Amino acid sequence: MRILRPLARRSDGFTLTELMVVVIIASILTVFAVARINTKSFEAEGFSNQLAATMRYAQKIAVAQRRSVAVAITTSTVSLAYPGLAGTPALRKPPGTEAYTINVPSGVTLGGTLVPSTVTFSPLGAVATGGTLIVSGGDLSPVTITVEAETGYVH
Repeated sequence: MRILRPLARRSDGFTLTELMVVVIIASILTVFAVARINTKSFEAEGFSNQLAATMRYAQKIAVAQRRSVAVAITTSTVSLAYPGLAGTPALRKPPGTEAYTINVPSGVTLGGTLVPSTVTFSPLGAVATGGTLIVSGGDLSPVTITVEAETGYVH
């Protein structure tokens, strides 16, 4: 004959109080995480890196192809071209399908002594007059990119 025992109640899962505490903690952490993310700073930092790389690329192309390369700088765009030819044709991006132009992202400002101007790298990689480019936006402290006169060194 079987002895009937009362069924023991097992506690599976969480109580409503525990779930509410976890949800409240997760909400507080989310609010702080969203407040810390500032996309304007990321865009400004990325653009300053891209701008410095573009300037270096123009210098390398000038030396490699033994011809002048101009960097036209405005407050909204930076583009590369071969100067002195009819219509100043734009330098093409590596796939060769579109003009080599980068746009300044919204919320990012481009200033400095080289804005607006055209910086021309000679076949030796030098520039006649140097100057600075200053990129700022968001919480990022302004980033200064310097083009040295005579040597064309970009840093």
